Amino acid sequence: MKLGLQLGYWGAAPPADAPALIAAANDAGFSAVSTAESWGSDAFTPLAWWGALAPDLRLTTSVVQLAARTPAACAMHALTLDHLSGGRFTLGLGVSGPQVVEGWYGQPFEKPLARTREYVRIVRDVLARAEPVRNEGPHLPLPYQGPGSTGLGKPLRSITHPLRADLPIWLGAEGPRNVALAGEIADGWIAVFHSLRLAGLYEEWLGEGLARPGARRTRADFEVVANCQVTVTESDDERRAAVEFLKHVQAHYIGGMGARDVNFHANLFRRMGFDAAVDEITARFRAGDRAGAAGAVPDELVDEIAVIGDEAHVRAGIAAREAAGVSMLLVGCRTVEQIEALGRIVGSASPATGLSRN
Repeated sequence: MKLGLQLGYWGAAPPADAPALIAAANDAGFSAVSTAESWGSDAFTPLAWWGALAPDLRLTTSVVQLAARTPAACAMHALTLDHLSGGRFTLGLGVSGPQVVEGWYGQPFEKPLARTREYVRIVRDVLARAEPVRNEGPHLPLPYQGPGSTGLGKPLRSITHPLRADLPIWLGAEGPRNVALAGEIADGWIAVFHSLRLAGLYEEWLGEGLARPGARRTRADFEVVANCQVTVTESDDERRAAVEFLKHVQAHYIGGMGARDVNFHANLFRRMGFDAAVDEITARFRAGDRAGAAGAVPDELVDEIAVIGDEAHVRAGIAAREAAGVSMLLVGCRTVEQIEALGRIVGSASPATGLSRN
């Protein structure tokens, strides 16, 4: 199992201790450092700023939102960071949801799978630099010829030669069709929340995509990257505090990260079997009772998507996810001590080789 340090998207302010955390992850044998975006901080700038602090780590986004920038602009970010990092960058992409896409970015949300397919194709064409980039698809036409067009648009090829034409692309996905699409057109899948009880379904969905004509990867070389809060605790009180903190986080995702009837995170927890809890959390959150919404999150739900406990419990939880097909856990450690503890736990599982950084 590989570990990645998830620095996520920022809240009201940037994390003050990021440089120390990144240095600790680099020294502890972590494989990657990852950033994300929602509707505040962006994902690319922190990696460009912090990347030099982590000379042994992959730099990944998990995720950048498709609607935030055109595919050509996204490819420019990717090829630039790949050059600056000496080939350590991995591009993680995600659609987000209609509230963000239409409410924040002012872009249409319709047909997200078809739009994703076109987007990834254009990014790969930019990186291949085989010829001037064109796209005849209906969602992201290049050159643009829609309303307001001058008709003067010209297909272009990147001035800068990308360092790697096959720069890895991961897709963040939650539903069966999106996960299958990741298996078909991407090099890896980012699970926003990974559930062991759904592991068999995940493999079916991925297998469908990996079996499609023209799929890029086989299951053997396809990466499954799971966001997972992993916390080593030394007492029941510590464990209880960590669980309660995550209940507030999950109440926000379930009750507030989407519309009442269109919330992909809520749908995922329904697939896990938490229908009644999702209904109550949503009702309380939307009524303004955030504390009540957090209180309605069952301990079982937290335990399904996180690993919190003593070293033996954490070791077993990580092993179970590795057995379920996860190749990297993105962990949101916020102290150097937690990073060092996880490095020891995962490193000791393979004493001959330690952690892989690849």
